[in-house]
Amino acid sequence: MKHDELLSKNCALSRTAALLGERWMIAILRAAYFRARTFEDYQRATGIARNILTDRLQRLVDFGILERRTYAEGERRTLSEYRLTEPGLELYPAIAAMLAWGEKHTGLVNGPPTELVHTACGKVTHARVVCDQCGEDLIAHEVKVQPGPGALEPAPPWAPIEVG
Repeated sequence: MKHDELLSKNCALSRTAALLGERWMIAILRAAYFRARTFEDYQRATGIARNILTDRLQRLVDFGILERRTYAEGERRTLSEYRLTEPGLELYPAIAAMLAWGEKHTGLVNGPPTELVHTACGKVTHARVVCDQCGEDLIAHEVKVQPGPGALEPAPPWAPIEVG
């Protein structure tokens, strides 16, 4: 399925994958969460070719993940910086979950190259996905999928994933 077809599907996961599934998008978001601001910051942090970086930054702006802010440097030069928007900040738990999964399952023999430290308590932390109603961890085999208010057609009830 092509990128535009995924974006037109009535499926939040397919649409998100169409936006973020391209390999450079996660690298750019990682740089944004690590405080990259200017084009040069992003280029230095990711090593992406300038033409590709220009295109991907624009896509993230178009989708409302980043916003471009213009500022002046000196009298004759105008520059832009790219900042996370509210929707961009809301992606952080998903990115943190991907990081935690990667630390556990991608063969980092010497341990994770970075750690997330919660500034409020000063402790190293790891992403968890919990039910926003009861606070319990969400585990795939304990969740069922049902049609939501935006469903275009009735769907069969999806049972929890079976383990084993």
